[in-house]
Amino acid sequence: MKIELIESGYFLADGGAMFGAIPKAAWKRRYPYNDENQCRLTMRCVLVRTGCGRVILIDTGAGNKQLKALSYYKFSELIDLEEALLSKGVTADMVTDVVLSHLHFDHCGYATVKDSPSHSARPAFPNATYWVGETQWNNFIHPTPLEADAYFPENLLPVEESGKLSLVSEDTDLCQEVSLRLYNGHTPGQLAVYMNHPSGTVVFAGDVIPLAASVSAEWISAYDTYPVTSYHEKVRMLEEAVLQNQILIYCHDAYTACSTIKKINNFYKVDKKIALQDGELPQCQ
Repeated sequence: MKIELIESGYFLADGGAMFGAIPKAAWKRRYPYNDENQCRLTMRCVLVRTGCGRVILIDTGAGNKQLKALSYYKFSELIDLEEALLSKGVTADMVTDVVLSHLHFDHCGYATVKDSPSHSARPAFPNATYWVGETQWNNFIHPTPLEADAYFPENLLPVEESGKLSLVSEDTDLCQEVSLRLYNGHTPGQLAVYMNHPSGTVVFAGDVIPLAASVSAEWISAYDTYPVTSYHEKVRMLEEAVLQNQILIYCHDAYTACSTIKKINNFYKVDKKIALQDGELPQCQ
């Protein structure tokens, strides 16, 4: 198995929104911010090549279709995801599976592309099965008022129309080496991806734990639509990560990509920061 991180671009999000009820006096010690109280976030995707021949892409970043509508977030350093994959020897046609942790714009924008401004969107990875949580799909089709602005139909409806959409209603093994697990809270039916590398289990945590600074169980983002559920789901993920010495990938942390977790009394903390180098692990920092 080879696991590689792809930084698809960056955006700015309000620090108060990212850390919710946590006072700035506390969170500013853990995460940088600018004069406008904005935090620089990455949109981290993962390319997984398994021993059985699957080529799996986890999340796709924001893409470029809705940049005008989303100008508030001040996107920067956006990449062409197809070109990034080509640099790793993977064409769009070679991708067998696209796993979308959830359907907020910053995670699925490059799931579809437009050949020109006048053309309708099409799946960016024509031979791939797109995996989405079933309750997340239902939420995408009938969004709550708190999430409606985060969903764009053109990001996923062309995938459904192509017959390439596969909905996940329970924890599922994608293959022997990769499994999909459902986590609620941030949004219904979010998928976390568990990758069973020979050196240990690597977890794409999605927005269950978006930042290394968010590891503390009570540090819940204001973007989470069901915060109490988020708390319990985060603890569920963290407990297993501690017990099994798993490596968590943080999808939005612009400064810490991966780490293991330790538990001191009842508090969870980042233990060893991990660098994935040339698709191999672990390299401890």
